[in-house]
Amino acid sequence: MPATTAAHLGYRVAAARAAAGLSRREVHESSGVSISMIRQIEGGTRAPSDAVLDVLARALHTTPEDLAGGPGRTDSRVHQAIPAMQAAIATYDLPEDGPVRPLCELATAVEEMTAARVNSQYSLLAESIPPLLGELFRAVDQARGLDRQRAAHLLALAVRSADAAAYKYGYRDLSARLVELMRWAAGIADDPALTAATAYVRTEVYFATGQLGTGLRALQQAVDRMPPPTTVPLAAAAAALHMRAAVVAGRAGGAGGARLHLAEAERLARGIPERLYDGTAVGPASVRIHQLAVAVELADPAVLGRAVAEAGRWVPPRNLPAERRSHYYIDLGRAQIALGRPQHARESLLVARRIAPQHVREHGQVRTELATLVRLSRGRDEELLAMARWAKAV
Repeated sequence: MPATTAAHLGYRVAAARAAAGLSRREVHESSGVSISMIRQIEGGTRAPSDAVLDVLARALHTTPEDLAGGPGRTDSRVHQAIPAMQAAIATYDLPEDGPVRPLCELATAVEEMTAARVNSQYSLLAESIPPLLGELFRAVDQARGLDRQRAAHLLALAVRSADAAAYKYGYRDLSARLVELMRWAAGIADDPALTAATAYVRTEVYFATGQLGTGLRALQQAVDRMPPPTTVPLAAAAAALHMRAAVVAGRAGGAGGARLHLAEAERLARGIPERLYDGTAVGPASVRIHQLAVAVELADPAVLGRAVAEAGRWVPPRNLPAERRSHYYIDLGRAQIALGRPQHARESLLVARRIAPQHVREHGQVRTELATLVRLSRGRDEELLAMARWAKAV
């Protein structure tokens, strides 16, 4: 078992024990696993055998699958909609015959799906997107000239929304396929800003596989290929790439590169009104949110301390998408845990949940935060424990 997996399992075992209100000795008495081994498993330094995991799960009133495999499925409506999404994209270049609405009506439908995505309404999104994708495939197939480019642009944005649900709910292969479809549509649209947005989304593939260096190179290549930012959409696209590159560099431990990308994003965003550009929120407030995200990724206590102090003097504007505001408080919670402020982290996660419940429930880092907080509270905080169970963190 890889070290990262052992560490993740250790968190979940410790959190499950805290949630059950059991001491290590009580788990030992129920399972027969030595206290020393339980301590090593919880610390992530020892991976249990299948037999040990089985008896630990029984002692902790859970299942080996929940401990080893992580959280269960939290929204059956999304999972039920995935086969329809897979079927919709299977014949993207050979669409079935059917009706196609005027492009202006399709644009409205795509805007609704984008709004559902950025506000973390994944159930609505997953159920509504498959027929829209089929219609957009037909639109691209039937249109010519500028209308085909416009239809392809709409298709790329719709595919991006579909990818959000697939990625968030763990369908990594489907997500990778959707990203390639977005690239295909962006190529037909022949819009450099949309091509940049595609590169932004494609970073998910590198996050999922841990290929941070490759992801950073891909983002830099996308920046290099962009024309000069002479228009607001082009400047917004470039700023988005730099924001994403700053987070990737920070996660890879490249403090210098992260700061350079943040500085460039801040420079580009000064003249950009805060709003969605090809589905990405860009503007001064979004850059500020990414500054906190980078500080969390770098995990430097001094930098984190300054970032948390700054967060105490600033609140994300309510006109930002719910998912972006929620992510800010998730990152704030991560920073507060790292600084030894679990009660503050608890409050940050509660704020994040009020803003975007589905986003919080499906966020892997939230589950890690909640597992940590449950362990630190020894399972005595009922509200925290209820939230952890709601998110399938324990």
